[in-house]
Amino acid sequence: MRTRFIRPVALAAAACALALGLTTPAAAEPATSVGYPNGSSATRLTGLAFDTCAAPTVSQLSAWKASPYRGVGIYIGGPNRTCAQPQLTASWVNTVSRLGWRLIPIYMGRQAPCTFRANATEITGSQAAAQGTASAADAIAKAKALGLLPGSAIYGDMEHYDASDASCQAVVLRYLSSWTKELHRQGYLSGIYAHQNSGAQHLSLAYNSTSYARPDALWIARWDLSSALTGWPGIANSKWANHQRAKQYRGDHNETWNGVTLNIDSDNFDSPVATVAYNYTMTSGSPVASRTGPSLSYPAVTTYQPGSVVRVICQVTGTKVGTTSVWNRLTSGAYITDYIVNTQSNTGYTSWLPRCTYPYQTTIDGLTKRSGPGTSYSSLGSLPVGSLAWVVCQRAGTKVGTTSVWDRLDDGSWVTDYYVANPSNTTFSKPPHRC
Repeated sequence: MRTRFIRPVALAAAACALALGLTTPAAAEPATSVGYPNGSSATRLTGLAFDTCAAPTVSQLSAWKASPYRGVGIYIGGPNRTCAQPQLTASWVNTVSRLGWRLIPIYMGRQAPCTFRANATEITGSQAAAQGTASAADAIAKAKALGLLPGSAIYGDMEHYDASDASCQAVVLRYLSSWTKELHRQGYLSGIYAHQNSGAQHLSLAYNSTSYARPDALWIARWDLSSALTGWPGIANSKWANHQRAKQYRGDHNETWNGVTLNIDSDNFDSPVATVAYNYTMTSGSPVASRTGPSLSYPAVTTYQPGSVVRVICQVTGTKVGTTSVWNRLTSGAYITDYIVNTQSNTGYTSWLPRCTYPYQTTIDGLTKRSGPGTSYSSLGSLPVGSLAWVVCQRAGTKVGTTSVWDRLDDGSWVTDYYVANPSNTTFSKPPHRC
């Protein structure tokens, strides 16, 4: 990544798909489901980011708020991680997140057997799948220790390797497929950082392969000074098409902002990153209960006394309380009205808090987005296969295939849940709430 790192579809389902003008759903892979736990949510970064070998200090990141960058890559672990990380603690994560920085967790795992990186800890061909699973499990443990919650994307760093070596390519794909499946099993999103001419190309070639699980996001290294997230050579724009791309467009260089100089790589992101919790204080003069959904009509879960601190991960729209319809989702998975929490606003959303979303990959090409939860509603476009459906909530609508569930997406459109790779295609899936 830096120069010093040398880095079961039945006939009935098919008939249903044809009736909708769609192709047959994919097999279990490449779109594997994400098992989000209750207190989770995804977070997205759209904008410029940078990465450094060692995480910057709080004071450096405070100064760099004057820069155009809003995300920072952090090396959370891996046998090939080069720099020590004295700053990288849960306290640091909490502080810089409150400053408004989005964090991009990078795990420097095992490298290709044909890597160009000297002295690397490499994948063992016969153990590639097991080692990919173990790497993901270790990355999750490291992420949790820093306070990076389920729903976070973790990017496995696969440095440049000999793209002409077919056996090496197969080893890499087996390793990365297991990486993705384990992250999904434990409720995290899978990202891959890879060189434009090796790992990225091979992941693109395997995009629809039923042999490999597809990662949710692709971050390429191509130092051509263009930050464009489309038009990548050999990687069609229809792949990783819905807020699933990042590009490292400039390598090692010094930049100075507010008198502070850092040696960085420059990146452009429109992709999932880390989810963290933010501590806020209750402002009500009397006890208030959190609830199982974003409305006072939902059952109470926990009662908080005046002055209690709650840990907020994201916000949703619910029933109006006082001056606001915003509700906060807590790390417990419960909801509490924002009206009595000292966030930025008690009339609208807080700018740095993400909206609660649960991304799952789509399993067919050309999944129609509609203006309401049914096939009779007007079309608002479509999603290519493998796109992330950023699900906000679910409700019943027209039956498609085996389910009447429809998913509302973060752009306000609706898609049938039958072609979204969440835990169930017969009923509602937790943790999205009912719309």
